[in-house]
Amino acid sequence: MTAGTLHVVATPIGNLDDLSPRAVATLRAAAAICCEDTRHSRPLLARHGIDKPLVALHEHNEDAIAARLVERLLAGEDLALVSDAGTPLVSDPGYRLVRAAREAGVRVSPVPGACAAIAALSVAGLPSDRFCFEGFLPAKPAARRARLAELATEPRTLVFYESAHRIEEMLADARMAFGDARRAALARELTKLFETVLDGDLAMLHERACNDADQRRGEFVVIVAGVGDAAAARLAEGRRLYARLVEHLPPSQAAKLAAELSGAPRKALYVSEDRGLKTED
Repeated sequence: MTAGTLHVVATPIGNLDDLSPRAVATLRAAAAICCEDTRHSRPLLARHGIDKPLVALHEHNEDAIAARLVERLLAGEDLALVSDAGTPLVSDPGYRLVRAAREAGVRVSPVPGACAAIAALSVAGLPSDRFCFEGFLPAKPAARRARLAELATEPRTLVFYESAHRIEEMLADARMAFGDARRAALARELTKLFETVLDGDLAMLHERACNDADQRRGEFVVIVAGVGDAAAARLAEGRRLYARLVEHLPPSQAAKLAAELSGAPRKALYVSEDRGLKTED
């Protein structure tokens, strides 16, 4: 018996008409469609006249049902995997099923389409030849700031996902880690009715988000330029070291030691307790 194929199908990130003709044909031909949330997927499928059995597959049950789905594939059924929006497995469930299918010798085939990270990168106006996808940062402030500090010297363009209720805090922490002048873009509600793409430095984007309630609604992709020249790299490394040292030393001592270790100007590293960077007297 010939095994079936697991089709990994990208779905729209907003505009329902972005589902490709090939994706429609693949979903119509599948024996069943594995969905992150069946309630979310039903309107999209109905829009395109697709009436197939749906199987809920999400982070809480993927381990439990992956083996059962592989059995169906080995029995000759073709299955499709979709997420709530965009390309499955990109900050979404699915990799355990894909891994189990591949380990069983089942063919896994992509049906490409929308991806919020790539869509945002394509319109951000920042270097896109090399980039680093970070997805969602940790929800807890201390862990989020620590991760941003680790990325301060990354030369590649950085791509983040963020939710509406944390976008202000994330941009504030990014200012602290990368500096107010770091170039960035804020893409909101891509392909939807209220789509906006703002670009500028992190200070401007943070202030815009704080002062404009519309820029705190929806789903966000934040694109941040990588560190540029050698001086910028030293400054970024100094800020990363300072963020770690100030947890154990007074700010002035932390700034002095971070400057000695990184070669960055000491005055640029002294961080106030409220938001961000200031110079020493």
